[in-house]
Amino acid sequence: MLEEQTGTAEFWGDQEKAQRVLKEQSTLRQMLDEHAALVKAAEEERLLLGMAAEEQDTETLREVEEGLADLATRVRSQELQTVLSGEYDAGNAILSINAGAGGTESQDWAQMLLRMYLRWAEGKKLKTDVIDSLEGEEAGVKNVTVTVDGPYAYGYLRAEIGVHRLVRISPFDANKRRHTSFASVFVYPEVDDIDITIEEKDLRIDVYRSTGHGGQSVNTTDSAVRITHLPTGIVATCQDEKSQHKNKAKAMKVLRGRLYDYYKAQRDEELSKLEGNKQAIAWGSQIRSYVLAPYQLVKDHRTGEETGNVSAVLDGDLDRFIEAYLFFRPPEGTGPAAGKETKDV
Repeated sequence: MLEEQTGTAEFWGDQEKAQRVLKEQSTLRQMLDEHAALVKAAEEERLLLGMAAEEQDTETLREVEEGLADLATRVRSQELQTVLSGEYDAGNAILSINAGAGGTESQDWAQMLLRMYLRWAEGKKLKTDVIDSLEGEEAGVKNVTVTVDGPYAYGYLRAEIGVHRLVRISPFDANKRRHTSFASVFVYPEVDDIDITIEEKDLRIDVYRSTGHGGQSVNTTDSAVRITHLPTGIVATCQDEKSQHKNKAKAMKVLRGRLYDYYKAQRDEELSKLEGNKQAIAWGSQIRSYVLAPYQLVKDHRTGEETGNVSAVLDGDLDRFIEAYLFFRPPEGTGPAAGKETKDV
């Protein structure tokens, strides 16, 4: 079907649409090629296993075992790509972290989450760029925005939307008491082709001096840009570039993603009302707890996935939680979003 489209003269008349179709075509072709490679690899392992079993060759059997383990990993990856079939799942993401109430404690937790996602992205070979950050007075960050570029960045990271809770002995408390901190994570797709009209008259664009760290004149000129979409009140900022024009372009990308999310949430809410579902959209529900004291446990309240290796998770080992969310959907009306508290963490 897609190949038929590319063969028509009308197809190349709209270059933006042509590029989107070609990208989709390339993605589908890669999936088909990988599926064929998996079928071929499975057949080779089957034949090798038969030969090894017949000759009682233990060394070859170990090779088959290793080959099947690798094949299982590749199959899991292929399954994930099938699950990540949303409109923007294959594209880039815009990640925003906001510290909750609690001052320094929550701001430090937001900084820890930022490090966790940067390490996760590094492991996935995804490119990250911190485009806006408001530092805390004593430590951490009040809020930070990061672009994450690479295949399926949005598809993976949308599993992280929600409130993240940290329980630990506070390093900022002289009495070494246990504190609970919260930070919220929002993820938007980076979209250039979304059907949203942004009128110039609806924008207020302010320029100001960067409040970030110094270096290369970043915080010595009025290069930072803040764009406010007046009808919705949605704000996007960028201050990481020396060029005001580059900062404006990046801020517009963030604004488009947030407007997409805003209008999509409105549509979802309207559909829920039409279907008689009065449950609110759970953008702000607690999704995961990270307990460092009195015991060590990270638990996702949506899926029940958990691990005692907290250090690994905070170092970016998030795949088990992301995959559990992508492959599992809790029954409607259950989980923290439905107002049920989780007592075990």
